[in-house]
This record gives sequence, structure tokens and C-alpha cells, in this order.
Amino acid sequence: MGRTANADNREPGDAELLGLLLRSGGCAPDGSSLANRLLERFGSLRQVLHADRASILAEDGIGHSRLAVLRAVPLLARRYFEQSLPAGACIRSPADTEAFLLSKLRHLGHERFCCLYLDNRHRVLRFDELFRGTIDGTSVYPREVVKEALAVNAAAVILAHNHPSGVSEPSQADERITRRLKSALELVDIRLLDHLIIGDTGTTSLASRGLL
Repeated sequence: MGRTANADNREPGDAELLGLLLRSGGCAPDGSSLANRLLERFGSLRQVLHADRASILAEDGIGHSRLAVLRAVPLLARRYFEQSLPAGACIRSPADTEAFLLSKLRHLGHERFCCLYLDNRHRVLRFDELFRGTIDGTSVYPREVVKEALAVNAAAVILAHNHPSGVSEPSQADERITRRLKSALELVDIRLLDHLIIGDTGTTSLASRGLL
């Protein structure tokens, strides 16, 4: 009997995908069992891929070759999504922007404040990391944002920064700096389209909260 359409079209689970990665030469018999053991030990696929070197190497069945494969996966994912919005590309949907910014900021252990500069057709002019902080926060200077926006002749700006805590809920400080930046950009006729907070499981849009 042939396979059903559901069987053909279903997406593989985390354990299956991880098992495929862990097979040496595509034929190691222990890839699946090792994958299940790692997921049970670390709690999720993301935690496996971001576990520290010593913890992964301490697991039976993980050597330097398999560690290298696991380390390559997040890098490939980031580069894939980074290339979804190259200079000159037009933003087609909020999902494009969210995927791009998640790839740039989600994995970082310290706070970074970034700007995506767009022309009047919402094509990407440049993506800049303007300010870098600690896990507790960062200082953002509106004049620097405006200066860079004018330098690339931007018509619109999308702001983004990550919360290393993993929680994407905006703070009162986030709301205050958003209002300051909106006012500063309006003085030079540049629109602030959104400010996205990047957390561990997704993003929060201040525009969707009615704060712009």
C-alpha cells in the first residue's frame, strides 16, 4: 500500500531533523536515539544548538565532528534570513522584517539597538547597529539615528533592539525612547514605521500596540 498524502506532506519533528544532522555519512544507526537523548537532556532543539561546548561534548556519542555540525546550523539559519532583506530589496510583509531581525538579534547575550533604513518604496537602504549595551540596557541617542537616516537619504525607519532576558515585552524606557525618536525623525520628514522588540520566542511591535 502506498503512503498517504498526509504522510508525504507532514513536516519532520525536531527529533527527526536532529537525528538526520547527527548521522555520520547518513548511515549511523544511533542518530535518532542520540537526538532524542539530547532533546530530553537540554529541553528543546534551540537549547541543544546553543548549549555550551563542554556540555555537548560531555554527551556520549558527540564528538568534535558532530559538534561542528550542530554549531553550523544556527549560523546557516542566520545567514539564510539575513539574505532575505539585502540592500535594494523591498519589504513585502511584516513577517519578512521579523524573520530578518530575529536572525540578527535573537541569539545575542547583550543588548543591541539597530535601525533599518528604507526609501519611499520601502526598499532597504541599509541596516545598522548603532548602539551596543549590556544585559541591563543601552543608551540611545536620537541625533545619531537622525544623522544616519539623513546620510542614506532614508524616507522611513524601522527600529529594533533585543531583550537578552528573552522577554519581548516593551519597557517604559522602550516606549519613551520610541516617542523621542519619532519626534526627532518627524523634524526632518522621516517616518518611523515601527519599533520591534526581539525576544526569545518572537517579537513585539510597538506600532501594533498603538505607540507610534
